[in-house]
This record gives sequence, C-alpha cells and structure tokens, in this order.
Amino acid sequence: MTTAYRLDIPTSLPDICRPGRMAILIYDMQVGIVSQVGNGDQIVKGCQTLLAAARAVGYRIFYTRHVSLSHQSAGVGQLRRAMIWQRQEDPLKTKPAFLPSSEITQIAPPLRPLETEVVIDKITMSAFEGTYLNIALRDLGMQAIAIAGIALEVGIEPSVRHALDLNYIPVVVADLCGSRTEELHRRSIDALQSTGEVLVVSSHDLIPQLKAQQ
Repeated sequence: MTTAYRLDIPTSLPDICRPGRMAILIYDMQVGIVSQVGNGDQIVKGCQTLLAAARAVGYRIFYTRHVSLSHQSAGVGQLRRAMIWQRQEDPLKTKPAFLPSSEITQIAPPLRPLETEVVIDKITMSAFEGTYLNIALRDLGMQAIAIAGIALEVGIEPSVRHALDLNYIPVVVADLCGSRTEELHRRSIDALQSTGEVLVVSSHDLIPQLKAQQ
C-alpha cells in the first residue's frame, strides 16, 4: 500500500483482498454455458472452493446471468448474434438461447446463490453495460472485483476492460475462467496482462488471501 494526496493506493494482492474493498463476481456460470466448455465441471468445482472461502469471511458476492429476449422484442444486434452463434442465415430459424425461465439459464446447481447474494441479468457481454452492478459496487465502497466464470474470451475480458474504464481494479482468477480452447484462454490472459493494470492470479494465490481476512 502506498499513500498520496490522502489516498491509500493498493499496490499488491494482499492490499486489494479486503472484504470492504473487493467483491467477488461469478460470471455466467449457467447450466447451458458450463456445458459448452470442456473443463466446465472443473471450473464449477473451483468456483465452489472460491465461494466457500469468500462466504466464510463475508465478501460481497455477485453473479451474472446472460439472458435472451424473446425474438419479438429482440433487436438487430441480438438477432444477428443468434444467427452467428446458431449458424443460421435466416433469423427466423433461430431461437432465443437463454430465456430467463429456462432451465439452462439458471446458475449451475453447485453454485446456487444464497439469498444474501446478488444475481444480475444482462443481455450484453460486459457485466456493467445496462446493469446496476456499478451502482451497487460504488454504494458498497468497492475498489476491486475478483472475477471467475465462463467464458474468458467472450464476456469476462470485455467486463474486465469495462471495469478498468470505471476505475476498478480487476482481479482475474485465471484457472477459474473457462474458455472454448486453451489458445483462446492464453490469448485473453496475455492481452489482459499487457498493460499491467489487471491482476491475473490463480485460485491458489487468491483463496489464501481471502482466508487471511478471517
């Protein structure tokens, strides 16, 4: 920790990992998304361990869910995305992938949120765009977020970059971020580390820091 202009500026992981300063964000760990990643079950187990450590200390925990609007209410961007993801040239041949009430849209059962935890629905890749996440974190006085979930190259990376623009300190738990391929995972991690502003850590680094706050 260093101090300037009456501000405490965290410079290390221990500085950041305080329950009053950092929240935990579990990104899109939904039934229908976990199943699309080869090591999805491994990511679920790792997130279980992360959550247990965070809950024991009293960290604020947020989840995101990616949801789809009905096609009658969806716009050009969402219909185009459906065509690309479902490999259809005709939007009328696509279906909304993650309707809010669908079973595949729900958080994977081993990671079921507690009543005291927050689940935020979104229709974008960034966890911040069009959601109340930023307002909630600001109101709590949070300066940092530790992020785990799926998928790193699709939604976590945009969320991390958005967090930087909002002047949060993002902590990416690399081994608890699933990707479609190892190459995509490596590229995203390399890109996020390139400026030095994003802390990329392993769960083996982070969880002891959480437990140390007890």
